[in-house]
Amino acid sequence: MARILSVASAFPRHLASLEMSTFHAQRMSCRDDGEAEKVAKLYRRTGVDTRGSVLLEEPESGDVTQTFYPPMKTNPDGPTTQERNERFVRDAPPLACQAAGEAIRKSGFSAGQITHVITVTCTGFNAPGVDIELIGQLGLPATTQRIQIGFMGCHALINAMRTARGLVAADADACVLICSVELCSLHYQYGYDVQRIVSGALFADGAAAMIVAGSEFISADESAAWGTIAATGSYLIPDSRDAMTWSIGDYGFQMTLEASVPGFVERNLPAYLGEWLGAQGETFESIGGWAVHPGGVRILQAVQTAIDLDATQLDVSRRVLREHGNMSSATLGVVLEEFERTDVPRPWLMLGFGPGLEVEVALVR
Repeated sequence: MARILSVASAFPRHLASLEMSTFHAQRMSCRDDGEAEKVAKLYRRTGVDTRGSVLLEEPESGDVTQTFYPPMKTNPDGPTTQERNERFVRDAPPLACQAAGEAIRKSGFSAGQITHVITVTCTGFNAPGVDIELIGQLGLPATTQRIQIGFMGCHALINAMRTARGLVAADADACVLICSVELCSLHYQYGYDVQRIVSGALFADGAAAMIVAGSEFISADESAAWGTIAATGSYLIPDSRDAMTWSIGDYGFQMTLEASVPGFVERNLPAYLGEWLGAQGETFESIGGWAVHPGGVRILQAVQTAIDLDATQLDVSRRVLREHGNMSSATLGVVLEEFERTDVPRPWLMLGFGPGLEVEVALVR
């Protein structure tokens, strides 16, 4: 049994308001007032009121701002991929360590008892990387075994949970630290391209961590676990390959997000999810909490419509989107932490979408 002992999150020190995010998007995207007004309308529709970014600074004047992205008229492409990745190397480890350290503390066990670490990110790369920083800064054993879940996108936390479930199935004495850290604000794309402006309007920075342990590890204290990863599943939606993509360009990582994504979700989710839940002895009605990745307001509405949910059943997902934005793979960890904190009835169904177009699900009892 893969037992969840804790989940924790961490956010950048400073938040950008809707007004600040819109202002900087206009500076990096717009050539005239007409385009600027369209960007402002788009940002108002995202459902994101505030978001964290490691790029925000607080100079002596006391006004939070950013200097990493110059105006488009000064630099039409923005920082290079190397410059953006250098910021990831600098700023990702502290955020990851903050979330992971809190998850370890909340678990009631010590860093020295961790046997495996799974790191998750799609917004930066380096080696030695975040996994080595976690070992060194948190005092994990030098024998800690490492796995990296890379470049999978918004649903990747479920892939990490699936991996942890396999590890503890192979070794019931294992104690696995999962840590997702995403610095999406490093990859804002310049120019008036609606698809890229849409993705930039949604994404933000954050980290989430989870401790998953085997039954033998917690055999002396079963009360240490508050959940079990009962099952996971995947479904590749047919003919959806270009609906969502994530690639590396000369000026950051480039995302495309087609308007067709909500339609793909709405049409394909009911049949797959109904069959999958039935195989686990569950139904749509038996799920107590719907931990849906808030990829955007239209994604959440598509899920709600597809499986006939009451709007209140996605309140947590909508609140996380409103307060933090879409933090890619870290976002579901934040939703799960809120479920645990507010004692949402079990079982929980985690649901995320990513490039493919791929559906990932996990059942938590």
